[in-house]
Amino acid sequence: MRCEETAEEYISRIPMWTKKKNSLEVIRTFLMELGEPDEAMRIIHVAGTNGKGSVCAFLQSVFLQAGYQVGTFTSPHLIEIRERFCVNGEMTSESAFSDSFKTVQALSERMMKRGYSHPSYFEFLFYMAMDLFRKSNVDLVILEVGLGGRLDTTNVIRHPLVSVITSVSMDHMEYLGDTVEKIASEKAGIIKKNIPVVFDGNQQNVSEVIRNRALEQESPYYETSSHCYRIIRFEDNRFYVEFTGVNGHVYQAVIPSVARYQVMNALLALRAAEVSGLLSSERAGEQIREGFLRMNWPARMEEVYPGVFLDGAHNPGGIEEFVWTALNLCTDRKKRANLLFSAVSDKNYHDMIKMIGNSLPLDEVAVTHIDSDRGLETDVIFREFEEAACCTITGFSGAEEAFFYMLDKQDDDHLLFCAGSLYLMGELKAALRRNGYD
Repeated sequence: MRCEETAEEYISRIPMWTKKKNSLEVIRTFLMELGEPDEAMRIIHVAGTNGKGSVCAFLQSVFLQAGYQVGTFTSPHLIEIRERFCVNGEMTSESAFSDSFKTVQALSERMMKRGYSHPSYFEFLFYMAMDLFRKSNVDLVILEVGLGGRLDTTNVIRHPLVSVITSVSMDHMEYLGDTVEKIASEKAGIIKKNIPVVFDGNQQNVSEVIRNRALEQESPYYETSSHCYRIIRFEDNRFYVEFTGVNGHVYQAVIPSVARYQVMNALLALRAAEVSGLLSSERAGEQIREGFLRMNWPARMEEVYPGVFLDGAHNPGGIEEFVWTALNLCTDRKKRANLLFSAVSDKNYHDMIKMIGNSLPLDEVAVTHIDSDRGLETDVIFREFEEAACCTITGFSGAEEAFFYMLDKQDDDHLLFCAGSLYLMGELKAALRRNGYD
């Protein structure tokens, strides 16, 4: 570590010298050196393409209402790296973060002296999470995978309480496969022998893959779908819902979001909470109801300013749900749409932009480059929207300039939607904070 270098700076430089991802066997060896903190933890393991973070947030909120001390590890972060580590619903403190960083840095140095490679960026953060949650004495850990499932760093855990698989769609095809069935197979790799699995059963081909893996592992499975809930009404930017539980019990809940997709994410969390066996039968309904009502997960159709929404949709499956929600908002509020968009180059941005252009009542689109080596150049996005949308398109070199340009033009006739990349959401959240909107 360089003199005067912060923990965040050190971690951010890891990809510069560590390109290789270690095997699960090597990761287990690192954990053994750390004292295998995961072995003493109750863990709910969450994989999927879209909705993982939201399901984790719903679970965290429910178990906090149930009186548990909860550690939650998610990715990516929007502004600060400490967002990835939550203890009891709060971003971990600087002192706790620094302490676990020092522990894992020392671990890495010891292991490298024994001939092992330095942990990858995500591996380093995973070890920090295990150390941090052990030192925090949490009762329960909610653990989100980084990428995929079968070969993901987090899949080194051996005895989760429940495995959860959210919706599966085409993303990260270079790593996970070129069909949704292959991707589903990779996600299903988190299923452990005899450990219950809860999964999104809305797609028959995906469900078949996950179901077969569960049967191979002799794991009880709980296939959930839109048939397991009923939306009673949408009012005051909230969904009032009836959920059907495992044993037919009906739970009444309010989902504080304008996004319909959060109803399905809430159902997955409810089912996982039921299956975990950690909720008391007498108070489960109250704990679920209060937990859902208090759930907060930023940049998922988040209304940050009246009529201004941030949504981290960054792949075709996410954009499809974003478009459905945005179109319904425009219809309900009798408004047209403006859009701020950016994306990274390794996503299927062509289909994403085409879907938006064909569906939303757009009058103006701002496109921008994001501060990432993977960010698409503005002119590439500009040309894509020229082909896909019949509206005014303006290009910008930076996200903050583009955002406040669109914000200055905001009027009573339009809703402003920002989508396309979680990196973009992070830059916009930071810009809002700097300018006193946060």
